Amino acid sequence: MAAVAARWPWALLCLVAAPLLCPAAAGLSCCYHAKDNLMCRDVCEQILSSKSDSRLKHLLQRAPEYCPESMREVWGCINSSLPGVLKKSDGWVGLGCCELAIAVECRQACKQASAKNDILKVCRKEYENALFSCINRNEMGSVCCSYAGHHTNCREYCQAIFRTDSSPGPSQIKAVENYCASISPQLIHCVNNYTQSYPMRNPTDSLYCCDRAEDYACQTACKRILMSMKTELEIVDGLIEGCKTMPLPQDPLWQCFLESSRSVHPGVTVHPPPSTGLDGAKLHCCSKANSSTCRELCTKLYSTSWGNSQSWQEFDRFCEYNAVEVSMLTCLADVREPCQLGCRNLTYCTNFNNRPTELFRSCNTQSDQGAMNDMKLWEKGSIKMPFINIPVLDIKKCQPEMWKAIACSLQIKPCHSKSRGSIICKSDCVEILKKCGDHNRFPEGHSAESICELLSPTDDLENCIPLDTYLSPSSLGNIVEDVTHPCNPNPCAANQLCEVNRKGCQSGELCLPYLCVPGCKLGEASDFIVRQGTLIQVPSSAGDVGCYKICTCGHSGLLENCMEMRCVDLQKSCIVGGQRKSHGTSFNIDCNVCSCFAGNLICSTRQCLTEHSSEDERRKFTGLPCNCVDQFVPVCGQNGRTYPSACIARCVGLQDNQFEFGSCISKDPCNPNPCNKNQRCIPKKQVCLTSFEKFECSQHECVPRQLNCDQTRDPVCDTDNVEYTNLCTLYQKGKSLAYRGPCQPFCRSAEPVCGQDGQTYGSVCAAYAQRVAVDYPGHCQAVGVLSDHGFHSECAFVQCPQLSATGCKPLLAPGACCPLCAGMLRILYDKDKLDNFARVTNKRPITVLDILEKIRLHVSVPQCDVFGYLSIESEIVILIIPVDQNPKPLQIEACNKEAEKIESLINSDSPTLASHVPLSALIASQVQVSFSISSASAQVAPALHSLFISLLLTLSSALTCYV
Repeated sequence: MAAVAARWPWALLCLVAAPLLCPAAAGLSCCYHAKDNLMCRDVCEQILSSKSDSRLKHLLQRAPEYCPESMREVWGCINSSLPGVLKKSDGWVGLGCCELAIAVECRQACKQASAKNDILKVCRKEYENALFSCINRNEMGSVCCSYAGHHTNCREYCQAIFRTDSSPGPSQIKAVENYCASISPQLIHCVNNYTQSYPMRNPTDSLYCCDRAEDYACQTACKRILMSMKTELEIVDGLIEGCKTMPLPQDPLWQCFLESSRSVHPGVTVHPPPSTGLDGAKLHCCSKANSSTCRELCTKLYSTSWGNSQSWQEFDRFCEYNAVEVSMLTCLADVREPCQLGCRNLTYCTNFNNRPTELFRSCNTQSDQGAMNDMKLWEKGSIKMPFINIPVLDIKKCQPEMWKAIACSLQIKPCHSKSRGSIICKSDCVEILKKCGDHNRFPEGHSAESICELLSPTDDLENCIPLDTYLSPSSLGNIVEDVTHPCNPNPCAANQLCEVNRKGCQSGELCLPYLCVPGCKLGEASDFIVRQGTLIQVPSSAGDVGCYKICTCGHSGLLENCMEMRCVDLQKSCIVGGQRKSHGTSFNIDCNVCSCFAGNLICSTRQCLTEHSSEDERRKFTGLPCNCVDQFVPVCGQNGRTYPSACIARCVGLQDNQFEFGSCISKDPCNPNPCNKNQRCIPKKQVCLTSFEKFECSQHECVPRQLNCDQTRDPVCDTDNVEYTNLCTLYQKGKSLAYRGPCQPFCRSAEPVCGQDGQTYGSVCAAYAQRVAVDYPGHCQAVGVLSDHGFHSECAFVQCPQLSATGCKPLLAPGACCPLCAGMLRILYDKDKLDNFARVTNKRPITVLDILEKIRLHVSVPQCDVFGYLSIESEIVILIIPVDQNPKPLQIEACNKEAEKIESLINSDSPTLASHVPLSALIASQVQVSFSISSASAQVAPALHSLFISLLLTLSSALTCYV
């Protein structure tokens, strides 16, 4: 391969200038060296027989996924026949390993490399064990899992084998065997070769194997190594050095290590360590099954044992492609391949590129290759589905572009932001099968319509993908750079979670747009990663419906300190207006949104006018809760929320002794001082969602008075606009806190602003520190708009900022006066569930800020950020807002899509959100977006005021510095 890299300029000349001079045909014998890897041999033959420039270039880019560097004879032969073959620089299998590099130079070289050889001069193997182990594992995984073709489940469980630096567990291996045996024996053989090259998991459990060594020196070295070394890489390298022999399956010592669950020699049986086999994220989906059969099969497969091959086959046959199980299947798809914004760098499915505001489940090089492989298989005249074979005519002549769009859609999996469905529309399916299906060979009793009824039963554009979208390239050119996706594709290691870097960087730091944070998997064979240190909700191991436990993602990378929650009866329904509403159902009662949760009816408290309202009701209607009068005399509730009036506070359930006049921000929680003498009282404003009667909603914190401060970075800004490393250093200098977060130049002079929550803040930055967007400059002076009915004079005297975004039809957040361009969610939550979370964890109240910070982690576009508040109508309002000073239409659209995605995840109870405490208490959501309009109409649309945007959009992307 070194020779290959050295001749790259000649390869370009060969590919671009004179392909006919390249002696391709002469090298077909090269492919004999790949006789044991049929996929590699097939690619090799295509390379050496190709007469098309573009085709040859494409094949050369894809070949390393099927012919790894270890196949030196193949590459050497191709190199001599086709001088200049080189890997594609982007997307090489080692890219996801780069963060494991210890040396900075090595990490940078890895990210710029196109092959392992490119890093050998910079990265030293003796220091970078983890990096090289990861690269080798990924190379092996790329080869093995390519045999899965377009079988998603098989490929998924195959990839899980190679995603950890520890040897695979028995349940993982069994899952691959059960799910892939009938699909690809080569894959099973390949995976077995990999898994059998490791000692058993617990090194000391394998001590007896050392006695199998043929000489005493090797026996001694073996015992010393197993007793002292921990990682498998160290153990294998140590055994090779200590025993002076490479791993050979016929060697008794290595034979013993290869044994996992069966006996090799008479009288010696090796028992693997007990395994839970749990995949908590997928187990969460089982309760969504429509039939008891699929629910039981799903639970059996993803709970404490991975079931047997019969269970997998039955699930595949009865459930995996069953249209009535769409809720469960969409949930499982969210775990396997979550919908992510953006798609680029595909070389076959090129019409899917440059789509930064569309959602896809599997926009990657492997799926791109899978689509090409599917087309090649379909050209043989049959499309093999798990439950039906569809005979087709010559697709190279009959609608080839349509077939390519289908193959790419099935592999890349575009998904709707609302339904997250990924099936093509029925009308497209019927059209293509009527034109290109081989009707004479259709299965008996089937027509194009009946086949499509099985595959794509809907034409609802919110639940299916219209193919015409992908019959031509994206209309977006370079403007796709207006929206970026730092975590797609995932740049982090397998045990890490990628997060958008919204903290910024200190001067002199290498500043990346993403952060790789340590995480935990939700089970031994799960790929679902959660953040270290967070509280996680997972179903009970037995898989009983409605039974969950709360665990912590520990520093060990495992779920720890699990506590069982009280089971919830999900069979309980709600009776509304004489009608029975089942658990999880959301519906409207007049203008209020309601949801039934385990027999409890939870509704917003909007004041409604209906067609049946009397004249008296219409006359008294104010649009405010309980028809309270339009007056702004704020009171502060014990939950930390400022209400516009005592009437509204009472309407939301507060007693007279549970609020006091004046806004919450005007109250000094440290006067009188509630802390001990050796402690300092620091104001910490918060709005609590849990019952303040049970969990005190304190507005301060007591911190020890310290002579020496640590250097933990948690920046704060004082009233002189000077930044300090943390609170301790600020108070050590005798300064006063202005707001948490880095100092911002636009807050140098503290001017009060009114937040969209109706609360006055000392500065824009003080509002942003609480993740509250600004409504207008100055002190709050009005009750904002809440109802679409009637004329509202509350905001008539408010001067709104000019709307700096063009090309959008703005929306108005409930309780605010000024419109803005954003995606908005109005969310119902289960207060009892939040109380239960607080009770079994740390007895600390759960706040609006807790919810916002968790939701923020699920917004993948750095050009959008999350703000929100508790409305006076008992809903959590979340705003996903563009952060650029003058947001482009594409950025506004991206924020809209993020809002629609979050809404869908909440309403479907997807484990993507529901696995996280406290997000699983969010039970229903309504989304509203600011639609894009033409620039001409944009100038006349906002006639409500002199138009807006809450200073937010004049402050540039610096506001993303807040945590």
